[in-house]
Amino acid sequence: MNRLADRVLALALAVVAFGCLARVYPLVVTGAVGWQDFFVLPSDAASLRLTGLVLAALACLTGALLFWAGLLPGRPAHAAGAPLFGRAAEVQETGRPGLRKLFLALPLVVVAGLAADRFGPWGGGEMANLPKAAEPKPDEPKLAEPKLAEPRPSEPKGQDVASAPPAPEPATPPAPPALPPAPPPVAASPPAAPVPPAPPVPAPVPAPPSPPEVAVIPPPTVAPLPPPAPAAPTQPDGHRDAVVWLSVAPDGHSIMSASTDHVIKLWDIGGKHLIRNLGVHKDMARTALYMPDGVSALTAGDDGEIVLRKIADGAVLHVFQSGQNGGVRQLAISPDGKRAVSGHETGNVIVWDLVNNSVLHVLTGHDWSVSAVAVSPDGKQALSGSIDGTLKLWDIESGKQLRSWHGHDQGTYGAVFTADGHHVITGSGDLTIKVWDLDSGREVKRFEGHEGTVYTLALSADGKRLLSGSLDGTARLWDMATGNQIALFDSQTGPIYAVAFAPDGTVLTGGNDRTIRDWPAGGGDGVVLFAGAPG
Repeated sequence: MNRLADRVLALALAVVAFGCLARVYPLVVTGAVGWQDFFVLPSDAASLRLTGLVLAALACLTGALLFWAGLLPGRPAHAAGAPLFGRAAEVQETGRPGLRKLFLALPLVVVAGLAADRFGPWGGGEMANLPKAAEPKPDEPKLAEPKLAEPRPSEPKGQDVASAPPAPEPATPPAPPALPPAPPPVAASPPAAPVPPAPPVPAPVPAPPSPPEVAVIPPPTVAPLPPPAPAAPTQPDGHRDAVVWLSVAPDGHSIMSASTDHVIKLWDIGGKHLIRNLGVHKDMARTALYMPDGVSALTAGDDGEIVLRKIADGAVLHVFQSGQNGGVRQLAISPDGKRAVSGHETGNVIVWDLVNNSVLHVLTGHDWSVSAVAVSPDGKQALSGSIDGTLKLWDIESGKQLRSWHGHDQGTYGAVFTADGHHVITGSGDLTIKVWDLDSGREVKRFEGHEGTVYTLALSADGKRLLSGSLDGTARLWDMATGNQIALFDSQTGPIYAVAFAPDGTVLTGGNDRTIRDWPAGGGDGVVLFAGAPG
């Protein structure tokens, strides 16, 4: 609730800042003042208003950012005296009460100032700041128009030299020039013998033009279109949205799946068909777990309900309501089936008594939504992780917090205890998988290789192999002893949200493509075990 109050205060400050900027806009657009007036000492009322409004907007935006980022908490991030381990061992700040009070009072002061600016006698509305055009006074004489200079007498008026008419012709034509004296007569001589004309020389015949040379271009190589990808298989009774949870029955004969389409489905592994829709939640279904008795199941979702159902027909045996604690993000059951632990969007953790159908504890301490929950093999301890990377270890029967530490740089998703109960494995949005020693609170091993958030984890029955699913679209199989990656399973269809080990040792995945796939344990291509519904 502390975070919600800070977010509301941040939005209020942002609205007040927007109101200040809305008052600044007409001042600049109409030209009453310019932005350059903000950088000099205000010299008139308009520039003073601009400076005040801009500073008020900046102050409100600063307060909004501080409240939104959680830098002005109203209470400490951790309960007083709670032990911190790992990266959070340093002393935590308890808030800035003085600065918080200042920013709580700031919107009231600014709103009062805006009201005074709008309705006060010095405000006058936006039209008061509009510049008026200069007009001459009625009794002020008009300026005389300048006279054009007359052209000089020697210059032609109205035309330039280039366009002047040609000079007139003279009135009397000039006398013709005297002829030169005639040459003396030449005596006649007898005519010469006629010379026969030379035979005509035939004109050369032009050669016909040679045809132009044409370049020889080899035929182009055209790439064919790739064959169309085969359409993804579908089945009418498949999930209509992402598969976010897979759980294998203790006898290995069936699988339960939960989906964002709100439905819990029960599948037959050997017959490869849907047995029945086990139940429907009012919102996204998050978890579906087999009870140790093998005849009932516990399912949970964002509607805040945890429902105990009969596997035989899906009949509802009991409903646990989380109330104001919000939607159920994660759920785990103790091995004896007497306790259930749920993590909620409010950051609270609830321990349920499944024998008496009652609430045993409501545990507080997380400041952010719980995104991972696990119960130890002996049923005595529970681990919870939140989207801020914080991990907490609880005593289930007493409700006491045993340990708290900042385990990841980003959210914690997926958590599983090892068989000895002294170690727990967590995945995260920081792309790592870490193994923690719960006796000392130290990280003892790390698995790296995923390129997206590690969203889900599963440990093999013998504890030797770890299976992880990621938002990078892959599932990976790891050797617990060496930390090496054994196999990579690439869905090529989007994020993987759920993983599980099949009874024959193969790998099951569910994800964004609405399908449940089966992969060979050694790696390679998977097959669609149960397809999604047609799109």
